[in-house]
Amino acid sequence: MLQLYYTPHTCALASHAALAMAGAEFELVRIDFAKNEQRSDRYLRINAKGRVPSLVTPRGILSETPAILAFVAQSYPSAKLAPIDDVFAFAQVQSFNSYLCSTVHVAHAHRMRGYRWTDDPAAIEAMKKKVPQSVSECFSLIESEMLQGPWVMGASFTICDLYLFTLAQWLEADGVKTEAIPKVIDHRQRVAAIPAVARAIAIETAP
Repeated sequence: MLQLYYTPHTCALASHAALAMAGAEFELVRIDFAKNEQRSDRYLRINAKGRVPSLVTPRGILSETPAILAFVAQSYPSAKLAPIDDVFAFAQVQSFNSYLCSTVHVAHAHRMRGYRWTDDPAAIEAMKKKVPQSVSECFSLIESEMLQGPWVMGASFTICDLYLFTLAQWLEADGVKTEAIPKVIDHRQRVAAIPAVARAIAIETAP
């Protein structure tokens, strides 16, 4: 059985929801950041990066959200969570998810995890102040150029929608003016209404 290591309110939600929508059999293992469990010897043997998500599979362990999402989509083709039979379309899915991972999530991380890039308190504060602008610019680009509608890739729901939804949970905390990105907010509301997504959120946020 698959095991997904997760922490509430992180990008692990996308992988959790994808597994649920795919109909996969999996076990959830919660990692408590408040107790610094991500740096424990036990977890570092699972993921030496000390981050979530991590997915334990029969063939080994996967990390990084785009890789896990692609694995789920390809492992459960009947769920149709990605156009895996169309080489170019699947590359487009990977391109979008890579942008979320390498640019959008990093811009968000500057608000709380500036210590990853500098030890200078003034520089950390400067990064925090930049977040509303940098994250807003990312989502403005998604709004105008990437969100084809009604879903990210157009008519078909894909793993891209789960990943975008997950990062869009943090918009208000990042200081983004959501009235400037109505398509993204509408998308967030529609994904939140999907039963499997709602259940995943409820499970992760339960005491």
